[in-house]
Amino acid sequence: MQSADSEEMERLSALDATFLEVEDSDPHVSMAIGGVSIMEGPAPTFDEFVASFAGRAQDIPRCTQMLRTHAFDLGPPEWVDDPHFDISRHLHRLAVPHPGGDAELFELVASVMERRLDRERPLWDCFLIEGLSDDRWAVLTKLHHCIADGIAATQIMARFSDDGGGDTFATEIRAAKEQDRGWLSLPKVSLNPLNWVSGIVRTAVGAAVAVEHAAVGAAELTASVLSPGPETSLSGSLTTMRRFSVARARLSDLQEVARAFDVTLNDVALAAITNSYRQLLLARGEQPSHDSLRTLVPVSVRGTNHFNVADNRVSAMLPLLPVDEEDPVEQLQLVHDRLVQAKGSGQREGGNALFEAAEHAPFVVSAWTIRLLTRLPQRAVVALATNVPGPRAEQKLMGRRVLEIWPIPPIGVQLRTGIAMVSYADNFVFGITGDYDGAPDVHVLARGIEDGVAQLVAASRRRRRKRRVKGRAAG
Repeated sequence: MQSADSEEMERLSALDATFLEVEDSDPHVSMAIGGVSIMEGPAPTFDEFVASFAGRAQDIPRCTQMLRTHAFDLGPPEWVDDPHFDISRHLHRLAVPHPGGDAELFELVASVMERRLDRERPLWDCFLIEGLSDDRWAVLTKLHHCIADGIAATQIMARFSDDGGGDTFATEIRAAKEQDRGWLSLPKVSLNPLNWVSGIVRTAVGAAVAVEHAAVGAAELTASVLSPGPETSLSGSLTTMRRFSVARARLSDLQEVARAFDVTLNDVALAAITNSYRQLLLARGEQPSHDSLRTLVPVSVRGTNHFNVADNRVSAMLPLLPVDEEDPVEQLQLVHDRLVQAKGSGQREGGNALFEAAEHAPFVVSAWTIRLLTRLPQRAVVALATNVPGPRAEQKLMGRRVLEIWPIPPIGVQLRTGIAMVSYADNFVFGITGDYDGAPDVHVLARGIEDGVAQLVAASRRRRRKRRVKGRAAG
């Protein structure tokens, strides 16, 4: 029965619901995203952990809400309060085996993340992990992707910290500065009727340009998805088991490279990923070609006025990362050029327009369409690389210092690897999820990323030395 209250309930957007459909389309897929906070010891008791998290969870609506779905997808799922909410179902205690190093923690993280969340209760879990070496412990937070994208999930997880979050690097992204204004901005009101006419003309022209820009971008995205690349080991069927690894870099090193070559920090990170995939393919005995690495690069369209809203607000770009290029500096320049081209062609706006169109279609149509598309085999996109800006300053949890934050992306739709990046203070961590059988060498991917960053840092310093020499010679 439809009540007045149900009209006020929060419904999943078409994009939010997509992550449910992706999970439903393949029994081997879990669409949970996660984060690991590596903590400075000593670890709290489990009772202290429960007492701390219980109060904070009650202040986060999604932590006490569950999904209510409709038969035959006649309406979008809705968030409703869990009448039987029990915090003990969501807080757990685990320990890594001796010696408690990264390898043991990677294995535990993969095991936790491969299991699906129970849709009969709120879609999150949190784990206190003990037994780490060097007087450390960890907290693993896991939530379903239908709740939030990377930025929103980071904001939710930050609310468990002692200061409730604080400032993040997310304020520097393009969408944050746009304040969710949408495609069009209305002209300022003027008392001069002649200005009204000129303002209407400018707005009409701007609307036409914006629509055309988005249409071109949407066409490019569609063409990319319908253009399968060469068959490689990077895509294919998935098992239910996962592997996990991380690559570490200093944020200041990436910023140094970005300044030296006049590119963005994201360009530098993607170039390091390109280098690593090239080395991975070569190690597997496969020759990288120009179209071997069509990569899904999510792009935030979230303004700062919606940072604390729990939902998904992303578009997408699908660049070809240049794994056929051997030289790291040339790779970086090609990555930069291709991302500039993708942005200029309107892929971000086009992807957003496609999601907006799905939002205005009857939910039963969009749900069944997504379900069909996610069941079809696809070979066009073979990798995921998503960059999530994290906290600028070091955080504390229960009075203990957070040493590192590791992001954990999901994999699905035949992508056997996925990479998420997060910046935290001066740390920049690449979290890598791989299929257990299809990507047994995720550690090779991690080391390749670190090597790629090191090569670019060395190249930037050589470039800087040459400039100094030339400057002295000119003086």
